Amino acid sequence: MKDKQLFVLLLLVCVVTVFPFLGETLFQSKGEPREAIVAVSMLQTDNWILPINNGGDIAYKPPFLHWCVAFFSLLAGHVTEYTSRLPSALAMVIMAVCAYLFYARRRGTELGFVTALVTLTAFEVHRGGWACRVDMVLTLFIVLALFQLYRWLERGSRGFPFWAVLWMSLAALTKGPVGIILPCLVTGVYMLVKGRRFWYTVGKMAVVALASCLLPAVWYVAAYNQGGDAFLDLVMEENFGRFMGKMSYSSHEHNVFYNFMTVISGYVPYTLLMLLAVPAAVRGLKAWKCPQRWWQSFKDYIKGMDEARLFSLLSIVLIFVFYCIPKSKRSTYLLPIYPFIAYFLAEFLLFLSRRKSALLRVYGVILSVVAFLPMLALFLIKGGVVSRFVPADKADSSFGLIVQVIDSTPIDWIHWLYILLPVVAIVIFAKQVKARRPLLYPVLGVIFTIYVSLDSVYQPEVMNAKSDKPIAEDIRARVPEGPLYSYISTEMMRFFTVNFYLDNRVLQFESENPSEGYLLIGPHDYESFAKRHTNYEFEEVYRSVKKSCDTKAPVVMYRFRMKN
Repeated sequence: MKDKQLFVLLLLVCVVTVFPFLGETLFQSKGEPREAIVAVSMLQTDNWILPINNGGDIAYKPPFLHWCVAFFSLLAGHVTEYTSRLPSALAMVIMAVCAYLFYARRRGTELGFVTALVTLTAFEVHRGGWACRVDMVLTLFIVLALFQLYRWLERGSRGFPFWAVLWMSLAALTKGPVGIILPCLVTGVYMLVKGRRFWYTVGKMAVVALASCLLPAVWYVAAYNQGGDAFLDLVMEENFGRFMGKMSYSSHEHNVFYNFMTVISGYVPYTLLMLLAVPAAVRGLKAWKCPQRWWQSFKDYIKGMDEARLFSLLSIVLIFVFYCIPKSKRSTYLLPIYPFIAYFLAEFLLFLSRRKSALLRVYGVILSVVAFLPMLALFLIKGGVVSRFVPADKADSSFGLIVQVIDSTPIDWIHWLYILLPVVAIVIFAKQVKARRPLLYPVLGVIFTIYVSLDSVYQPEVMNAKSDKPIAEDIRARVPEGPLYSYISTEMMRFFTVNFYLDNRVLQFESENPSEGYLLIGPHDYESFAKRHTNYEFEEVYRSVKKSCDTKAPVVMYRFRMKN
């Protein structure tokens, strides 16, 4: 295909496989509604700098994601799951398209195209693109900044990299200084590897970094004027305290091994292909018998590496090592390395395809089996087979509720098409195998159809059963309007999902000290809470059947009033 045709095809793939399904799954974890409610607060209070949400909190991250959610929600009329996830989905698509353009220009059109497809279908990238979280938007700006800085170096560092500065500024407005540090770190090391003088490199990167701080500084000053020392303390803890391991609370603390495991699991389903390739790779590494010879071969390989490949390799290694330093580690922190890993995987996939390797055939067969398993599980649940094996005392468990919801929810014809879509891809793959034709794109087609059926049918069917939206609807039916109050003993925990579906009506009891109203609380917190507030009378008016997806306990609502 011609370059323009591949570009249009890539856009079509993105539009068809990503945007139709963003709103299918309800919020069912505390992370997404915690971010989405900030945009709700912005629209409710018209405060776009430092809005108060969840009854008295300020956002833990800078506001660019929330600005995007609020903007799209203004166009839609209100904040929804779809508008909340749209910025992340757009960021994922734009990143994949830009990766195509970057590598197509330097390493060939087909290689750029496969790189974009692999990026889109890496599990961690896919998950990040479907979440109302800051990580995918941050990743987009870091990757764009790296691409622009590389282009700047291609021009001999002439002029000033204004676009790179803009992307780093927006990255800092999305999650903080890390959006400036990482692109400058990678680019600076690359310059040193290519023989630039140390102080020349430091000076260049310092100017770029300082310029990138100007735009975020405007918001930080405005936010400090509103939030004062409380805002400043939060900024110091979330950025410097998190990196130095000196936070006031434990946050995703893991060892270095965790980062290796998250990248391995994050690149499912391609991890399976690499595992299948291990025996052949071991047989081919004869140089392992002589470590000195291997090390020399490795150094020669690095010295002779194409510049775009070297830049990609440095991006992977340096960002990975950077995130090994802090105690706080999450799989999403490593998202900026995924498009660069995708480039090397794309090289490997094209190598296998051109050699007509049996590895692709075996890989495709395994993927075909995997594609059938969700269909089999769905048919067994819909046929009532699974429900027979759920014990009566487990009927109200998470698994029992999921089985009940899937069994009782009808599936319309369009969703049946999505369910059967992998079958079409499997048939095409089988015909290509029989005709001994190239298998790369049929295999990628199987992967894409698995994701489409997952996003359109399986994930909503399973995850919606876990959502607190029914709890919020029950509460709304009993208290249609006015504030509600809450208490959770766990520090920093809130009824995030319930609050989102109740339009940010939930306030914190111990901050407001109301004289009467309705209290949301967990059953394990109530006894100690009531002992501390003996000047109130409490009457239970509602108790949820299912456990909250945020607190992992039922939500109990009490009507209360202060004693005379």
